[in-house]
Amino acid sequence: MNKKISVAHSPDADDIFMYMAIKFGWVGNTYEYENTALDIQTLNELALQNIYDVSAISFALYPLIASEYALLKTAVSFGEGYGPKLIKKKDKKLKPNFKVALSGAHTTNALIFRIKYPQARIIYKNFLEIEKAVLEDEVDAGVLIHESILEFDPSLCVETELWDIWQELAKDDLPLPLGGMALRRSLPLNDAIAVEKDLIKAVEVADHNRKILASMLLERDLIRVDAQKLDVYLNLYANKNSINMNDKQYNAVDKLFELGFNYGFYDKLIKSKDYLIPSEYEEFRNS
Repeated sequence: MNKKISVAHSPDADDIFMYMAIKFGWVGNTYEYENTALDIQTLNELALQNIYDVSAISFALYPLIASEYALLKTAVSFGEGYGPKLIKKKDKKLKPNFKVALSGAHTTNALIFRIKYPQARIIYKNFLEIEKAVLEDEVDAGVLIHESILEFDPSLCVETELWDIWQELAKDDLPLPLGGMALRRSLPLNDAIAVEKDLIKAVEVADHNRKILASMLLERDLIRVDAQKLDVYLNLYANKNSINMNDKQYNAVDKLFELGFNYGFYDKLIKSKDYLIPSEYEEFRNS
């Protein structure tokens, strides 16, 4: 019997798209993968408890779990000229201490938001409930993530793009690090290397078979958007740059970690490449 590997990801379209090549049996059979879909803040909280073998996380969480999880090179989502949006009602003027709904304390958007708006009063909600909270005046504004950024009620408008705040803070032309993947360090190294290779292959196969896989997801009602929005969303967050992180993406993650450290979110400064799975071990062993 194959070893079981638990994988947790969010229910948004890019995570499902990047994982489903495994679920549909398009990638190897070394392991029996068991997947669970949960909202991003729940995933972050469970990663802090070391629950799943592999978990989608917010990049901003990673320094808090680095001792227990390795950072994976694949299934990543970055914003490049886009990202989460701070929205409000069109007639609303925001005061410095405005009340805002965010999708979770450990999300990247929360870290960036808190640096930019230190006086704001924050409540945390499931990302699917944030637009409603703004419409019903439970909060003055909210940060939309995932597919919510594509379309929202016409009575709402964008106050700020978090991409613009990121550019202001990063002071460099770097993509915005949003979602990553982490693997539990308690897994034997051979397994860790093999699992990462499976996940890289899954994202690669998904990207190369985008139309087929997208149709399958739509037919099975596995996602919350229609075909047109799915295509737009995958172009944003699940693309060739999701397969294997490049140097520019590593630099962006390091800049996020640096900002978090400088503003007191982390107690030490780390570099992303120091926390990857040492896949060169396999090459050394086989040489």
